[in-house]
Amino acid sequence: MTRPDISQYFSTRGGWSRWEFAFWAVLLVLFFIPNSNLVLLSQILIWGLFALSLDLLLGYRGIPSLGHAAFFGIGAYTAGFLGKYGWTEPISGLLVAGLVAGCAGLATGRIVRGLHGIGLLMVTLGLNMILFDFVHRSTHLTGGDDGLQGIAIAPVLGMFRFDMVGRTAYLYTFVVVLVCFLAVRALVKSSFGLSLLGARENTRRMMMLGTPIDRDVTVVFGISAALAGVAGALLTQTTQFVSPEAMAFTRSADVLVMLVIGGTAVLYGGFIGAAVFMLLRDQLSSYNPIYWYFWIGLLLVLIVATFRKGILPTLLGRLALRREARA
Repeated sequence: MTRPDISQYFSTRGGWSRWEFAFWAVLLVLFFIPNSNLVLLSQILIWGLFALSLDLLLGYRGIPSLGHAAFFGIGAYTAGFLGKYGWTEPISGLLVAGLVAGCAGLATGRIVRGLHGIGLLMVTLGLNMILFDFVHRSTHLTGGDDGLQGIAIAPVLGMFRFDMVGRTAYLYTFVVVLVCFLAVRALVKSSFGLSLLGARENTRRMMMLGTPIDRDVTVVFGISAALAGVAGALLTQTTQFVSPEAMAFTRSADVLVMLVIGGTAVLYGGFIGAAVFMLLRDQLSSYNPIYWYFWIGLLLVLIVATFRKGILPTLLGRLALRREARA
C-alpha cells in the first residue's frame, strides 16, 4: 500500500455508522424520560466500561484473565481513599484512580507477558485473590466487610451535586464512559489495534514482521487496567461507598459473562452484555433473591447455544448475510 492508500484505509476503518450514533443518542435520551431508573442505568454504563476494558485484552489481543476485578478494585479503593482523606474533587480523583490502576496493569503485564493458557489464568486469578484477601483482612485500613466509611465527593465542576435520584451521577458517568470509549475506539482502529488483532490470530507471524509482541502485551494490559480502574472509581464516586466485593472473583466472573453474552472484539459487545445481565439480574433477583444466579447460568448456556459468538457479532453477521443476499 502507498501512503495515500494507508491513510484512506484507516479513515474508512474509523468511520462511524448510523447505529453507533443511535446507540449513544438513546443513552442520552433516557436521561430525559420521566421515571427512568438512572441509578441502574449508571451501573450498566459502569459495567459496560469495565467489560470494554476486558475486551481489549480478551477480544482484541486474545489474553484471558480471571483477575480483572483486581484493577477495578484498585481504582475503586483509590477513589475511596482520596475522598475519605480530603481529595474530594471527582474528575482529578478519577484520573488518579485510572493512573494507579494503569501502573498496576503495566506491572502485571510485565509478569504475565510470557505466560499462556492455564498458567496465565492462574497467575491473574492468584493476583486477584491476594488483593482481595488484603482488603478483606485489613479492617483498620479498608473497613473490611463493612466497607470504607466516610467517603465524600464534591460536586462535579463545583456545581452539580450527586443526588439520591442519580441525575448527576448518570450524566457524569455517561460523559466519562463516552470519552473513554472514544479513546478505545481510536486505539483499536489504529495500527496498534491491528497489531493486537494480528498477534491474537498469529503471534509467530507478527514476530517475524518485527512487531514488539511483549511490549504490546504490557501496554495493552496497562491501558485495560486503567479503564477498569476508571470504572471502579466511577462506582465509588457515584455511590460514595466501596467494599472488598469490588475486587472479588465473582466480579471478574460477572464481567466475563457480560462480555461472552454481548460478544468480543466489537466494542459495543460489553455494553450490550452489561445491559442484558444487569436488567435480568434486577428482575430475577426481585423474583427470587436466592437462586437468581441459576437463571443467569441457564441464560448463558442458551445464549452460547443460540448466539455462538455473542449477541452483537451474531446479529451483525446475519445482517451482513442478508445484505449480500439482496445484492
